Amino acid sequence: MATVQRKRKNQTKTKKQPVLKPDAIMQLGLGFWGSKTLLSAIELGLFTELAKGPLDAEAIQDRLSLHPRGVRDFLDALVSLGMLRRKGGRYINTPETDLFLDRNKPSYAGGMLEMCNARLYRFWGSLTEGLRTGMPQNEVRQGGNFFAALYADPVRLEGFLKAMTGLSFGAARAIARRFPWKQYQTFVDVGCAQGGVPVQVALAHPHLTGGGMDLPVVQPIFEAYVREKGLEKRLRFHPGDFFSASLPQADVIIMGHILHDWDLKEKRMLLKKAYDALPNGGALIIYEALIDDDRRANALGLLMSLNMLIETPGGFDYTGADCRGWMKETGFRKSYVEPLAGPDSMVVGIK
Repeated sequence: MATVQRKRKNQTKTKKQPVLKPDAIMQLGLGFWGSKTLLSAIELGLFTELAKGPLDAEAIQDRLSLHPRGVRDFLDALVSLGMLRRKGGRYINTPETDLFLDRNKPSYAGGMLEMCNARLYRFWGSLTEGLRTGMPQNEVRQGGNFFAALYADPVRLEGFLKAMTGLSFGAARAIARRFPWKQYQTFVDVGCAQGGVPVQVALAHPHLTGGGMDLPVVQPIFEAYVREKGLEKRLRFHPGDFFSASLPQADVIIMGHILHDWDLKEKRMLLKKAYDALPNGGALIIYEALIDDDRRANALGLLMSLNMLIETPGGFDYTGADCRGWMKETGFRKSYVEPLAGPDSMVVGIK
């Protein structure tokens, strides 16, 4: 009996412990290397050029005016990161980069990444300072105002609004498919930007009429995009500041990537404005990269909330449960959360 016990003790002692490795830590810590490689490729127009056809390294070097020293490493790094393919010495877009990173395609989703490259990349270098002070780390630090400058420049503004369309494209199509639009007749997208969401909803549901609300300077950009899609008879623009003006009345009100810009008091005020503009039985759709209720899984939602720390005085992202709680406090009689595309989900509140 004693011999058996000693054997068991020895087995316990020799049981191998898992080997701990720093691989995941190092991969995350050096993640900005891969990120900047992709952002530079977008800035250079690499994927747009390769959408025309495969090219070897020398041809890419010539077309993009690159120095020979880093070209091959740059391109092969993109291959290893899954952003390009290489076949017979020539480089080819992946199906995803061809669809979403070719500037000539309506599905182009690189506008947001262009803005990240031009602005946010350097501001995130001050994240530690933001965590210590709770203050924005963008142009405000030098007395500037990004959005004031943006809205004063029609060319930059149009580029930014196109970026917002790319950012919301997947969510817009999912909202058009998954919300029960047959029960409603009218809708308004508040903070509509170029009009990507209203266009997708209207294209999918010919019985609907609606539009978008945004600052007056956005109107010609919205109307041009709507005309391009042949929807000018069904979609109209409502000029106004949603802080100072009442929201347009409609059966359904949409707010996408809007609520997270503001502090809690402002969030509640916008929810109340939406509630007041809806009829009984009307619906409010809030969509964002919602943080999962357990605050563990949707890393992009949590990182987006840190981006609000960088960009805004009081904005933050939130969970579906948070939003449902605010809706209940506002007076909505029921609400639910539904996943959309990628990290985005919608919270639907019914008045």
